[in-house]
Amino acid sequence: MLPASDKEILRDLARQQLDVAHSEKNKARVALWRRHNALHGERPVIHLELDTFEQEVIPPRLRCESEEGRALETELYRQFLNLTLFDDDWVVPDFFPVTVKTWFHPFGHQITRTFASNHSVGHHFNYIISDLEDDWDKVGKSDFGIDHAGTKQALSLAEDTFGDILPVRLTGSGLYVCLTQDIVHLMGMEVMCFSMYDYPELFCQMMDQLASDYLSFFGLLKREGGLLPTTGFEHVGQGTLCFTDELPGETITGPGDVWGFMDSQETVSISPKMFADFIFPAYQKVASTYGLLSYGCCEPVDPVWDCIGSLDNLRKVSISPWCNEDIMAERLRGSHTIYHRKPSPNFLGVNPELDEDAFRAHIRKTLQTARGCHVEITQRDVYTIHHNEDKARRYVAIIREEIEKNWQP
Repeated sequence: MLPASDKEILRDLARQQLDVAHSEKNKARVALWRRHNALHGERPVIHLELDTFEQEVIPPRLRCESEEGRALETELYRQFLNLTLFDDDWVVPDFFPVTVKTWFHPFGHQITRTFASNHSVGHHFNYIISDLEDDWDKVGKSDFGIDHAGTKQALSLAEDTFGDILPVRLTGSGLYVCLTQDIVHLMGMEVMCFSMYDYPELFCQMMDQLASDYLSFFGLLKREGGLLPTTGFEHVGQGTLCFTDELPGETITGPGDVWGFMDSQETVSISPKMFADFIFPAYQKVASTYGLLSYGCCEPVDPVWDCIGSLDNLRKVSISPWCNEDIMAERLRGSHTIYHRKPSPNFLGVNPELDEDAFRAHIRKTLQTARGCHVEITQRDVYTIHHNEDKARRYVAIIREEIEKNWQP
């Protein structure tokens, strides 16, 4: 039971979210997202991802006393602070989303980490496989499921607190599968790379098994009501949203009715040929089941574009700071795949003062290089804004100004 004072705070925030959701600005940007994802947007959409530096933004605003209240207060702020504080294009739902709680333990192992200190970003994973052949008995069946009780509890708490003000809705999200991330978390980068050389057949068998396990997980989600529509405010992963009219908005028959996300950052050190031989078959096995696919994170996609570009359902591809913008602009110009640009986080996150001229040049290069492409800009991986919200707001304003001056569809 939440304290009465906490409940009043949360109800006030719920009213704030609903007011912002019903604002003309928010309605216009929802429409912009729909046109953008349908490849009819008139300009690039902009998103400054909050979660990596939210510790500087949200905790100072928290007023609830209880742990449960502060967690719910944090979730409410996450719904609308982007639009009200930074004025990017991240939109606000007219409901409070509660995502289905699930778990997936690759090969039956829960991933664990050791942190450098409390509240530290620095950590290492606790590996369980040191030699793939010797430890093959550890490559078991993956364990997965839905936390129905936890999901119901989260729904009930929100509904009982402010459901009469802000509707509470059970929502899905894009199906998020990063096979090589799971592998690295269990054996480390060095062992993964040597395993391709030392035990090529075992490695491919392991990748295929993991892909099959995810497909089984999708089947369980469907059977137990955990596979929900992804056509609106739901998150795809990597800082983008699901808005689309190309997928079902009600009855979901399988992963082919929803968005999915994949990346393979861990394979940047192997050749395109090795990627095609050892990695892509398992990725293709999963990706081909999605309705629409968003691919990539920090890894450069241009070296492996022959593989990734062959995926028929690819709607968005990450153009990271390490990607060759010119090559990818040439590949994507006039295509049905969105050029999802991730600018360097250094401009906002490294120095206390924003170098406006340098940042303008960085954004201008993207806008000029990617003319003729469908462009989306998501700023990710900023871990501090030096407690300067005005700097972050100015950062977004500069992107808007450069779009106004330099964007040509």
